[in-house]
Amino acid sequence: QVQLVESGGGLVQAGDSLKLSCAASGRTISTYPMDWFRQAPGKEREFVATISWSGGVTYYANSVKGRFTISRDNAKNTVYLQMNSLKPEDTAVYYCRAKEGSDEFWGQGTQVTVSS
Repeated sequence: QVQLVESGGGLVQAGDSLKLSCAASGRTISTYPMDWFRQAPGKEREFVATISWSGGVTYYANSVKGRFTISRDNAKNTVYLQMNSLKPEDTAVYYCRAKEGSDEFWGQGTQVTVSS
């Protein structure tokens, strides 16, 4: 199995930046597409961004497009989410996911809080 651990969250002001990391252990993620999701209080978990196993293809939710950037470093077995121009509505617990076929692995999440 793959274990995922998110880090980098915190309390920031609107307009600030954060970079989240998702470190994998147990198995390499080099052949897995990776995703970031987030869940705000009282809301369903929503898709944020995805990146192909090679890193050549990325896709973003409209709400974060132009502000967030997903990347991966397969040599370090790590996926990143660079978040710029943060808004209060970005406040949520952020989760990373690795998926291969029917296998799906989630981290425990990292809290991002953006104050106005």
